[in-house]
Amino acid sequence: MFRCGIAYPRCRWIVPLLLVFAIIFDIIAIAAQSGWVEDEDAKSHYANMWNQYRGRNDVWDEKSLMEYSWAQAVAALMIIGLLILIIAFIISCVALCCTLNITLLPFIGVLLIVVVILQVIALIIYPCKFNELIFEGHYYYTWAYGFGWGATILCIGCAVLFCCLPRYEDELTGLAKTKYLYSSA
Repeated sequence: MFRCGIAYPRCRWIVPLLLVFAIIFDIIAIAAQSGWVEDEDAKSHYANMWNQYRGRNDVWDEKSLMEYSWAQAVAALMIIGLLILIIAFIISCVALCCTLNITLLPFIGVLLIVVVILQVIALIIYPCKFNELIFEGHYYYTWAYGFGWGATILCIGCAVLFCCLPRYEDELTGLAKTKYLYSSA
C-alpha cells in the first residue's frame, strides 16, 4: 500500500530551505576571493568580481575592476539580486513556516523571477566584457562563478514552485484526502 500526496504540512519548510541554499551560493559567488575566471594554468592571471590579479609566483599586481562601468553594473545587479532574495526568503518563512498565507506565494514567485533576471544579466555581462580585457591564452570560469549560476538555477526552480503552490492549498494545509494505491499480490 502506497500513500500519495503532493506536499505534506510538515514539509512546508523545504522551499524556504532551498532559498537559504540560494542565498549561501550567492554570498559565496559575491565574496569569493579566489576568482571567477583564471588563465589556463591559474599561474599568471585571475579575477574575481571585484579585482583582477596579474603576475608570476609570489608577485601579483592587483587592479580593481570597479573602474569599469560594466563591473560596477555586475556588482550592483548581483548585490541587488541577493537583497531581493533575502527579502523573498523572509516572506517565504512568514508565508509557509509561521502561518500558511497562500496569497503571498505568487508574490514570492515574482520576487524570485526578478532575482533571476538580474542575476542572469550580471552573469552574462561579466564574461562578455571581461573577455575584452584578455589579450592572450585560454581562460576558464571557476567554481565561484558557478556558484552564481547555481543560485540563479535554484531561484528559477523556487519561482516555479511558489507560483504552483497555491493550486495545492488543501495539500499544504493537510485538508486533502489521503489517496491510497492498492496493489494485488
